[in-house]
Amino acid sequence: MQQKVLVIEDSPTSMKVLCHLVTKAGLEPIAASTLSQAKQIFASSYPEEYLCALVDYNLPDAEDGQAIDYAIQAFIPTVVITGRLDERTRDRVLSKDVVDYIPKENAQVYDYLSRLLQRLEKNKQIGVLVVDDSRLTRSMVTALLRRHNFVTYEAEDGLEGLTVLRQHSNIKLVITDENMPNMSGVEMVAELRNTFSKEDVAVIGVSGKGSSALSARFIKSGANDYISKPYCHEEFFCRVTQNIEHIENVAAIRKAANTDYLTNLPNRRHFFTRVNANLKMAPQWVCFAIIDIDNFKVVNDTYGHEAGDHALKITAKILSRHFKYHYVSRFGGEEFCVYLSAMDDDSATELLEKAREEVAQTEMRYDGKSFKFTISIGASAEFDGNAEATLRIADKNLYKAKQSGRNQLVFE
Repeated sequence: MQQKVLVIEDSPTSMKVLCHLVTKAGLEPIAASTLSQAKQIFASSYPEEYLCALVDYNLPDAEDGQAIDYAIQAFIPTVVITGRLDERTRDRVLSKDVVDYIPKENAQVYDYLSRLLQRLEKNKQIGVLVVDDSRLTRSMVTALLRRHNFVTYEAEDGLEGLTVLRQHSNIKLVITDENMPNMSGVEMVAELRNTFSKEDVAVIGVSGKGSSALSARFIKSGANDYISKPYCHEEFFCRVTQNIEHIENVAAIRKAANTDYLTNLPNRRHFFTRVNANLKMAPQWVCFAIIDIDNFKVVNDTYGHEAGDHALKITAKILSRHFKYHYVSRFGGEEFCVYLSAMDDDSATELLEKAREEVAQTEMRYDGKSFKFTISIGASAEFDGNAEATLRIADKNLYKAKQSGRNQLVFE
């Protein structure tokens, strides 16, 4: 279900801009120009329906931030929008349990708000580990993080932090104090870098004893960033967001490098990287299957190349569904490859045949036209440690399947 964003703003111009940003983020704006109107709207809904509220500081019936308090008390994550730039207003806003404070200064702040809306949705899947021997500090930091919808974990020293990190694969950021019993923050960072790279898990070092020497020790030991206590609310979230986005940008680059642009399957290079990693565990049974769309040129010539691309995408989806516990790749053109392990010949045959049958039975629809096509499969489980040799046998079996009339599996 599409989540809603409650927008409380009395300026028609600002309301139009804010609603546009909310819609652009794939969310549904619910507009109210006064606090009274917002209360009426919210009376017939539930807090869970709302990702957040965008609240103007000054409204006709709430001139001094009362709408902010209402949204917070209604358990809606609250982002404050205001034209007031004075320190008193800023301090008053940040003293409340708000997600963020955005002054109406220039066009860039609206760009920031757009990214913030997207972040609040993404953060629901991202884990952040807070490591500190002070329970009060951990509670304060995790409370801040939960305002931004992060999944939070806690540890009271470096040793426990490493254990928690290894137990939860969704942790993308570690925020650690330096002075802790058993294992300090710097020691924990150095140890975790033996397993997790800077591109996989970001680390922010924290200490109340701020010094250039300590920040340098954290960075040299493998931390991505450092922040001194006491830190302001805004700086904290800017650092957190910056490090999370760095992790996401690296992941996006890796995916682009490893993924076939059309089918979203792993490309040939990444396929072999994953296969070779699996082969290091020495599985007792290994099978490679090469899959080729029959008469693909006829599909392109008859229905157009875009229809051919559509056929490739549909085939990829079918293969991904049937082989979700195995490795599937687009090798190039109309050819795909599947790597199976920890099975037997009969189970593999059944799995491959079901995929072949579903492709043959699926009616493809594109641009008002309907058509069907089939696939041929050559498979081999003759494996002596050389994947290329097994693939050559599978390729020969694919040729036999084509020569024998297509739309069949040859597994010898």
